[in-house]
Amino acid sequence: MKEIIRLDNIKRDFHVGDETVHALRGVSFTIREGEFVTIMGTSGSGKSTLLNTLGCLDTPTSGEYYLDGVSVRTMNKNQRATLRNRKIGFVFQSYNLLAKTTAVENVELPLMYNPAFKATRRREKAVDALKAVGLGDRLTHKSNQMSGGQMQRVAIARALVNDPAVILADEATGNLDTRTAFEILVLFQRLHAEGRTIIFVTHNPEIAQYSSRNIMLRDGHITADTTNTNILSAAEALARLPKNED
Repeated sequence: MKEIIRLDNIKRDFHVGDETVHALRGVSFTIREGEFVTIMGTSGSGKSTLLNTLGCLDTPTSGEYYLDGVSVRTMNKNQRATLRNRKIGFVFQSYNLLAKTTAVENVELPLMYNPAFKATRRREKAVDALKAVGLGDRLTHKSNQMSGGQMQRVAIARALVNDPAVILADEATGNLDTRTAFEILVLFQRLHAEGRTIIFVTHNPEIAQYSSRNIMLRDGHITADTTNTNILSAAEALARLPKNED
C-alpha cells in the first residue's frame, strides 16, 4: 500500500526560559493508505506536539516528515498551509464550527481556498459530504440548532470535503456522551472500510480496540506500535448500549 505519512527521527524542542523541553525525542513511523491508527499517551507524552507536526501546524526541530511523498520540513508557512488544506482533514474535540453559519457553509470552508472549485461545485461537494455522514436533512441547520453528535458529524463532513490524504482526529469523541461517541466511532469505522486513512489521537484506551493499529507515546518516545488483529465493531458495541431515556 502507498505510504501516506513517514516520520524519520522527528525531534521537537521548546525553550521555556532557560530550560529546553524535549517534547519529541526521535519519533519514527510510517502510515500507509487505508490504515486506522490510534495514537495514545497521557498528557505530557508529546502527543499534542506530534499531532501539530502531523497536521503541518508546527515544524520539527530536526528529522524529516513526508506527507503523501512531500517533504514538509523545508516548506515555508504558506506552502505548509496549502499542503495542510489539500492533504489533511481535521476533526477536533471542540468541533471548531462557525456558530452563525449553516452546516453546508461550514463544510464548504476548506474549498474556499482551492481555486479549482467554483461556488456551485463547492456546494455540491459539501452536500455530498453531509449526506455521507448522515446529515442530508440538516443542510441549513446552524450549530446552535444541532446536538454535539450532529456538530461532530458536520466537522467530519468538513474534513472529508477536500478528499484529503489523511483524516486527523484530535480527541474527536472527547466531548460526547458514550452513545454519541460510539455513533461517531461507527462513522470512523465506515470511513476506514471505504479505504480512508485515519489518525485518531486520544487518551482513551478503549478507542484503540476499534482501530487497526495503535501507537503508544510516552515522554516523547514511542513505547509500543502494535497491529490490532481483533478489531471490535463499534456498531455492535452501540447496539448493546441502553437507549437514551429522554
